[in-house]
Amino acid sequence: MSELDLEGSIEAILMVVDEPVSEIILAQVLERPVDEVVHALAGMTKGYEDRGFSLLKVNEGWRFYSRPEYASVVEKFVLDGQQSRLTQAALETLAVIAYRQPVSRARVSAIRGVNVEAVMKTLVSRGLVEEFGTEHETGAILYRTTSYFLERLGLNSIGDLPALAPYLPDLDRLDEVLGALTD
Repeated sequence: MSELDLEGSIEAILMVVDEPVSEIILAQVLERPVDEVVHALAGMTKGYEDRGFSLLKVNEGWRFYSRPEYASVVEKFVLDGQQSRLTQAALETLAVIAYRQPVSRARVSAIRGVNVEAVMKTLVSRGLVEEFGTEHETGAILYRTTSYFLERLGLNSIGDLPALAPYLPDLDRLDEVLGALTD
């Protein structure tokens, strides 16, 4: 494989990755010495200096990224109709999963009071929710949110979700109101 073939192979791989790929993995896949891959990557980074994207090493791996100066254009593309919005049912289901994870589809249906099978398929297909093992007692598939979900909400972890308590009804006050209605 010539140097041009090595760079082309690296480009082809990096065009399809979702997460940065290390030099070691690239070397293994391409069956080339790591130092050759490192040298090729170093040369490639210079070749993208006048493009709308750059090749960067982030978190011990390589990936193509859009250049910061094009952020407004990319944001406009992504936000202006390129992704359809989630329905109210999908948002409610996603909220239940986010706050109760890992949770079974049956439990989500019980909490929402409706069948959520179709909504769950939508959330899984959009990469917001994923399967996460099975429930020991019933064997039901458990679901959790994905790292893509966190990324889309700008969160570092599920622990960064806002607390629900301020939005829940005051149960003591509810009991008082219900008691007055039944008297």
